[in-house]
Amino acid sequence: MPTRLRRSILEARSPARWLGRDFVYKLRTGSTMDDARALALDGAPSGVVVFAEEQTAGRGTRGRTWVSPAGQNLSFTILLRPTPAQIQRLSLITPVAIANAVEQVLGLYPRIKWPNDLHLKGKKFSGILIEGEWNGDKPAFALVGVGVNVNFDPAPHAAQIARPATSLALEKGRPLPREPILAAIFASFERAYEGADHPALFNGWRSRQELLGRPVTLSGSPAIREPGGKIEGVAEDVDEDGSLLVRLPSGDLRRFLAGEVTLRHA
Repeated sequence: MPTRLRRSILEARSPARWLGRDFVYKLRTGSTMDDARALALDGAPSGVVVFAEEQTAGRGTRGRTWVSPAGQNLSFTILLRPTPAQIQRLSLITPVAIANAVEQVLGLYPRIKWPNDLHLKGKKFSGILIEGEWNGDKPAFALVGVGVNVNFDPAPHAAQIARPATSLALEKGRPLPREPILAAIFASFERAYEGADHPALFNGWRSRQELLGRPVTLSGSPAIREPGGKIEGVAEDVDEDGSLLVRLPSGDLRRFLAGEVTLRHA
């Protein structure tokens, strides 16, 4: 049953020092990304979080719609004022932080589907959208949009969802309170963000990669020059800049910083 997030419980449970302490709560909005961008342009500080129970124009990567019924999941955007090193590592920081929080609170072990979707048993339960604004060679701000399926049953919405999906409640077999999960994400993200240069961040990101050693198809990357805009190969490794290393049938090793990768079962 949909319920409102209990802010008093969130505040009591969150050990985060600065992330989410300025918390903008909305029952319904178009997009938390758009709301957070407006706050950033108005001078809001790093650490502000815009949370919505329902988004009418929530979006994921590549312009996809993010399906999230009201009062069931976690849909929020974090506003940051990062250093160049921090903004370049947000695609590592964010999935690692969410995965660690879910493991800590629920005992589940999320895997990362490159670049930053989060899976449980091969099904997506969390998506991340990162956008940044620069002033010359310095970042002005960054927006980290997060959607986590907590109590959502994706089955009735299968026609709207492009890939197999699940939720934390489905994996645990019971409805879950959202506040402890969100509090853990805030604390985990804060730690990872402040330790963006620490080797443990990359090691944690790499160890959770779901597709390494498996045959994949990669598309949607400007680095692909082949006819059809796709390449096939084996996802051999990842690098510290967040790139995926794909071994082609020719034996060549190609590096991709962006793109959409799917598992080839054949």
